[in-house]
Amino acid sequence: MIGLLAACFAGIGMGTSNAEPLKIAYSDWPGWIAWEIGIKKGWFKEAGVDVEFAWMDYVESMDGYVAGKVDAVCMTNGDALVTGATGKPSVGIIINDFSNGNDMIVAAPGIESVKDLEGKKVGLEEGFVSHLLLLTGLEQNGVDPATVSIVNTPTNETPQVFEAKAVDAIGAWQPSSGQALKVVPGSKPVFTSADAPGIIYDLLYVSPESLDSRKEDWAKVVGVWYKIADFIRDEENLDETLEILSARVGIKPEEYEAFLKGTFILKLDEALERWEKAEGLESIYGSSKIVDDFNVKFEVYEKPLDVDKYLDPSFTKAYAESMKSE
Repeated sequence: MIGLLAACFAGIGMGTSNAEPLKIAYSDWPGWIAWEIGIKKGWFKEAGVDVEFAWMDYVESMDGYVAGKVDAVCMTNGDALVTGATGKPSVGIIINDFSNGNDMIVAAPGIESVKDLEGKKVGLEEGFVSHLLLLTGLEQNGVDPATVSIVNTPTNETPQVFEAKAVDAIGAWQPSSGQALKVVPGSKPVFTSADAPGIIYDLLYVSPESLDSRKEDWAKVVGVWYKIADFIRDEENLDETLEILSARVGIKPEEYEAFLKGTFILKLDEALERWEKAEGLESIYGSSKIVDDFNVKFEVYEKPLDVDKYLDPSFTKAYAESMKSE
């Protein structure tokens, strides 16, 4: 089936003669660590594509992409827009997942809901996804954002700031959100990405140059991804999935299970639905437009972007067509 997908792109003179492997930067997020399954099982070699995965911290991976050290990078849809506006554009060809609870607004004991955040201090990285998550929660609960004080805090430092009681709540994603819950007994998540599914999508973004010159190879990568997604979503494979993913970050499989549950890995039919153009969070286009508006409002960059240029559903759609002929 992967060969059939590659054939859809081979007719335009872009084959796999390149000697260099495709270089993909990935980091500590379940939907991206998922690539480990394809690596460990040899599915890329089986598909006839040479891929080199570079394990990096998330910010480092984006910097590496902008510097041209890799051909592709795993990013959120919002961060892809920031990277494009301020450094180097990219094209998302795979929607790996959407955050389904791993991103959280964690509040101190005594704060029972988002409404209780009025007059409180929230530590988060201003202008990033946790900020957008907070504003979404405030809007859904009828709380004026002006009544909440933002304390600009690097995400990996939010647990320490929370423990020191410098803030009343924090915004972060796993593992930082989980650490915050551990260091402050009685704390709880009052709003998570599960309350706004689609507010944060995670994709594989490829440089336009690599995508243009090596479409057939990228088509094979897409085919491997959906094989990985099917494997992960099969309950019979849960133990093996947790073993492979947790090993990458050096924690116990049983501890990693919560991280995986907070990430909704998209199978083919689900991804196709998210690739449809529509307003709102159920579409990658609608979600990206919401993030673009947020980025402009908070002066992350100056002018609205053409989000369509950052998204290419053709690879997933071609793969779906190839599956029909199986």
